[in-house]
Amino acid sequence: MSNARPPDPKERQPSVHKGLVERVRTTGQEMVNRTGAPLVEAGGGSARSGAVGTAPPSRGIESPREIAETIALVDRAFAFVDLCGFTRFMATNGEHAAIDTLTRFRSLTRDIAVRRGVLVAKWLGDGAMIVGVEVGPTLATAAELIGRYDGSTLALRGGFAHGQALIMDGDDYIGRPTNLASRLCHAAHPEELLAVGYPAAALPTWIKVLGVRSVTLPGLGRIRGAQRLGLVPDLDLPDLSVHNSLRND
Repeated sequence: MSNARPPDPKERQPSVHKGLVERVRTTGQEMVNRTGAPLVEAGGGSARSGAVGTAPPSRGIESPREIAETIALVDRAFAFVDLCGFTRFMATNGEHAAIDTLTRFRSLTRDIAVRRGVLVAKWLGDGAMIVGVEVGPTLATAAELIGRYDGSTLALRGGFAHGQALIMDGDDYIGRPTNLASRLCHAAHPEELLAVGYPAAALPTWIKVLGVRSVTLPGLGRIRGAQRLGLVPDLDLPDLSVHNSLRND
């Protein structure tokens, strides 16, 4: 009779765990390859609106042992928006006027985000961080928000990017696309939404590339082909307050 003892499941775990982690890390790339979408660029990049959507279906249902030693990257789309000249506005008009302006900005941001199924992940004083699991709705939220905002008091600007990031503390994100979207927002001019690498044909029909320009982003370097995204001319923007009142009746 053989004296060989059966293998201990604990001894097999490292190789199984390593293989699972590798599959999780490569599934997103395989999905992109199958769809024929361009790869995410080194700057945190961008691709067609259909290239990045939900996370791989196998992610998140592993046993507790299998996820205990790693935090997998997730695919997310990020939009940063902020009010231009808010500090000067507050110094000139006072804190109460500043609060009124922020209240209107936040109300419109929440309204559009809810309608498009994305999350206002964080308020950033005079700005906001918007996060979605799909490129299209997140980009559409930022473009509509900037297009709708009444710039007679202060103008709105934004930056957009998507790619892989780590979730930190359950409600924050760390990664290249997060940094890229934030830096693009800071480099944007009033009423401008900046992004990188999105083919015009992949954008929603009511969003267009208004032009391209070079920007220098702190910590990320110079980007020569930053896209200026905006709404097509004469786009009908219905009054949301009217629809809200009808919905509440």
